[in-house]
Amino acid sequence: MRFRFFLAGLLLLSVSTLAAAETASPDDTAKFLAGIPVATNSPLAALTNARSWQAHANHLNVTFRRVEERQLSRIRNWSKANITLRRPTLFYMFSGPDFLYANSFFPDETTYVLSGLEPVGSVPDLSKISPAAIPRALYSIDRSMSSLLNLSFFITKHMKSELRASAVSGTLPVLYVFLARSGKTISDVSLVRLTENGEAVTPTRSDPPGAAQGVKITFSSSPGGPSQTLYYFSTNLANNGFKKSGFEQFCDKLGEGFALVKSASYLLHSGGFSDVRTFLLKKSAAIVQDDTGIPLHFFGADWQLRPFGRYLGPIGLFARNYQPGLAQVFRHGDAIDFGVGYRWRPNESNLLLAVKKGAAPEAPTATIPKAEPQPEASKAEASTADPPKEAAKSP
Repeated sequence: MRFRFFLAGLLLLSVSTLAAAETASPDDTAKFLAGIPVATNSPLAALTNARSWQAHANHLNVTFRRVEERQLSRIRNWSKANITLRRPTLFYMFSGPDFLYANSFFPDETTYVLSGLEPVGSVPDLSKISPAAIPRALYSIDRSMSSLLNLSFFITKHMKSELRASAVSGTLPVLYVFLARSGKTISDVSLVRLTENGEAVTPTRSDPPGAAQGVKITFSSSPGGPSQTLYYFSTNLANNGFKKSGFEQFCDKLGEGFALVKSASYLLHSGGFSDVRTFLLKKSAAIVQDDTGIPLHFFGADWQLRPFGRYLGPIGLFARNYQPGLAQVFRHGDAIDFGVGYRWRPNESNLLLAVKKGAAPEAPTATIPKAEPQPEASKAEASTADPPKEAAKSP
């Protein structure tokens, strides 16, 4: 009897190994990592029979159902009621791999541009991972997302340590999960890097050390629906990197868009991040931010400001960033029924909607920079300064 069970287990392991040996599509991989069943003919289908995957799926089902009811559905309702402009692009600086909130606040963008210091990692290929290593990889992904799903922001040091300890690494696995759990279908994934003039090109081994490394993910929100694009760039957003990396030039080519800033360690209050602050004020038709975003006094008479929620001031770690003027603005804020930012409880959160006066309701579709191979002889100027700790978002 024991021998029969041994043979059955060996057969299941063999089938799983052979199935995973075929390279799964990006969409299948995203669904598998997100705990969503894959098609029966998928190379990953056999691996979903493992108890570890089923426990992972059950846990994420409960977690995402909770965050959907408590946060995301309410954010979508708020966005639909209050953001009446239309722009094709979202700039989400200091985001890390937070596509989940980007999509909830701005669900209809043609192009999403996310950025942070967290590395991209490699494109996940589960055929190169031992089945025995997959449970640890799933656990690490779950742990790396836990603070965002429970508090609405990443605790970056936790995310980095978890994904470094796993067979899948970087921000890409998290982006995969958030895309799949948002109901998106991924059609293509490619690594890119930026030239000094903001062109997205195919990375090579001779890339200059200061080049912004990124990933381009093409997806759709419904079967046969229009194509959308998500870019994530690992890059230094301080003044010694924003321009030199080519990231400012890349964003500039996309034209006027929307901006989202939350849980950003008050970096936009610093003179060391004045370039990205100026860019957002110039290139945004509307900005949605908590109080960690652009300080109030930078918004001139050409902006209409609408406060939502309550401004109780920064948490203790950032007490020096208190804004008396913002406290006055929020005396007349409208209520919100969701939490966001470091003060993540719904009755403590603040959200500012800044709309540029005279912004037209509609805007033309942006031209997406095309990724092309870059001659190895072309060199971008590398920054010699160490990036600041912009991703230290833990309260």
